[in-house]
Order: sequence, then structure tokens, then C-alpha cells
Amino acid sequence: MPAAVAFAATGQLLPVTPALGWAVALLLGAAVAVAGWGRLGYGHAVLRAGLRAVLQLAAVALVIAWVVGSLWTSALFVLLMLTVAVRTAGRRITDGPAWVWAAVPIGGAVLPVLALLLASGLLPRQGLSVIPVAGILIGGALTATSLSGRRALDELRQRHGEVEAALALGLEERDARLEICRTAGATSLVPALDQTRTVGLVTLPGAFVGMLLGGASPVQAGAVQLFVLVALLVVEAVAIVAVMELVGRGLVPVAAAPGAAG
Repeated sequence: MPAAVAFAATGQLLPVTPALGWAVALLLGAAVAVAGWGRLGYGHAVLRAGLRAVLQLAAVALVIAWVVGSLWTSALFVLLMLTVAVRTAGRRITDGPAWVWAAVPIGGAVLPVLALLLASGLLPRQGLSVIPVAGILIGGALTATSLSGRRALDELRQRHGEVEAALALGLEERDARLEICRTAGATSLVPALDQTRTVGLVTLPGAFVGMLLGGASPVQAGAVQLFVLVALLVVEAVAIVAVMELVGRGLVPVAAAPGAAG
């Protein structure tokens, strides 16, 4: 039986059996081993991330049915996701109190898009619709904020002399910082660009596959996935620009070392 037919018949991408649990455990162990033995410095971080994912998904599975039943509880859940994303991205950028500034790129990128979708009626005002879309957009903003913030600060640390030279030439501090770090921070948009360019050729994203398994036509699934990819491009581009502005204005201090803990 072809894989697509099997998926449609069972209604799920992977059968939830003890074998799936063993497979997840083995893959997590392999990831920890490679990250550790390969001297990447993230062996313990990979293990913690995997275990946290197990606990968090179990908790979400228990409450999600109740949360999606009301638009207000769904809004609170989205607020929780935003809060966790801000703290995660902020702590990736800096260990100091300036991590709270991560709320600007994440909230400023995600909330206007969600508001526009709800106001236009494109996104039904139901928790079952709002939460998945919000989660995708918040995840994209989190990644863009973390990557651009760390790359920009690393660039400013390594090229501190060039910043001083630009200041000596008469540039404002904000302009001098941005002149040095903007290019490095902008590369954080590359993963989203690659994902959009190769969709359907290299990867079949989750929204597309999920809709097909749920009974949607290929055209409907493709249209929704296209919308998701374009929305992610907007959200991540806005987040990166906001991060660059924060770094340029010195609101996120260059001297702070980025946190490695998740």
C-alpha cells in the first residue's frame, strides 16, 4: 500500500505505539551522543530540550481540548506562548535583564499579523484555528529573534574596533553599530527563505501534510501552506528589523554574553 494511502486510511502520520516511543528515545539518545562526542558543546542541552518536549507536549495534550473551547482561553494560551517565546529568545541573546526587550520583535511581528487575520475574517475566531496559526508565527519570530540577536551581538564584539572607527569618522552610535552588524543579523532570514524556495521539492511542511491527512484537497492544502510560508516571511523580517534596531540603540548590551541554556 502506498504511503499516502496508508496515511489516509489510518488518519495519522505515525502510529502511536510502543515502537514509536522506543524510536523517539533512540533518536534522542543519538542526538545527545553526536552533540556530545562531536564536541559541539550541546549534549546536555539536547537532552534537556528532548525531555522538556516530552513533558510539555504531555501537558498540552491534557489541556488543549479545554483551551480551544473558548476564544478567551485560547487568547490566554497564545499569551502564554508569547511569554515563553520572549523569555526563550531573550535569554538566548543575553543573560542580563535586557532579555525582556525580546518582547518587541516577537510581539511586534506576531500580534499585528494575527489581528489582521482575525479582523479580515481569514482566520476563524475559534481556538482550534487561532492557536495553531499563532504557534507557527510565534515559533518563526522566536527563531528569527534568537538568531539575529546573537549574530548581531557577536559581530559587534568581534569588530568592536570598526565600530570605534566609524564613531571617530562622525557616525552616530546607532548608525555605527548597524553598519557593522546589520548584514550578519540579516542572514537570520535565510532559513525562512530556503524553506519557502524549496517547499514541495525538498520538504512537505506540517500544515500541508496535516490538511491532506485531514481530508482537504491538494489545492486547499497548498493554499494554506503558501499563506503560512508568506506570513512567516513577514513575521521573521519584521522581527529581525526590530532586533537590529534594539541592538543599534544599545538597548541590548553588546558586552553581555549570550545564554546557552534553553
